[in-house]
Amino acid sequence: MKPEDIHLWDLKRILLGQAPGEFMLEVLIRSLIMFVALLIVFRLLGKRMNAQLTVTEMGVMITLGAIIAVPAQIPDRGLVVGLAALLTALALQRGLNYWAVHRRPVEVTLHGDATLLVKDGVLQTEELTRANISHEQLFAQLRAHDVLHLGQVRRVYQEGGGHFSVFHLPQPRPGLSVLPLKDQKLHGEEARAEGLQACLRCATVVDAPAAQRPCPTCGQQEWTYAVPAEEQAVAKV
Repeated sequence: MKPEDIHLWDLKRILLGQAPGEFMLEVLIRSLIMFVALLIVFRLLGKRMNAQLTVTEMGVMITLGAIIAVPAQIPDRGLVVGLAALLTALALQRGLNYWAVHRRPVEVTLHGDATLLVKDGVLQTEELTRANISHEQLFAQLRAHDVLHLGQVRRVYQEGGGHFSVFHLPQPRPGLSVLPLKDQKLHGEEARAEGLQACLRCATVVDAPAAQRPCPTCGQQEWTYAVPAEEQAVAKV
């Protein structure tokens, strides 16, 4: 388009472009065909496309969006090219999944692996750093799983798809509170385990005299109260 053809208030060009009006009906038909084709491809890709996506699946999703845009809107591009690109993306994803099923290293590379974030009520600080997850982000996930303190938790994994799996201890023990730090009122009402302190960095629980020294797990010396067993904590809160 030449500069002299551009007019600020040319609403017809702004709304319809330079294509003839009949092309609007064609766009509708093209979009309908590509939408149906996309639904079929999603169905063939499997149920994972309806759940939380891995990195490769997210890449396929973005690719599919780019593929269907051109044949649906540009008049001089046919639908066959777009359909061929959709089938190529489908074949690529199916091939990668087949390869991942038969090769564990490939599966870990493409889909990710589970990361252990909490073990027996203690934060795995190196894994949290490696996964770029803050304490508050993790605690928010634990609160969503009805966890009041880390003494209730046996294991927490971040799965390859990004979601969190929480396994509770059958017999809760004293642990670090997961309440938001800014909610001081609720912290003040929370039950406290007598004679115990919890490390603010890794959640290790020690006797009060031991809190005069650095944490035996992470080496830090930042302590706070420990929450007692589950029944007591719930009753007080």
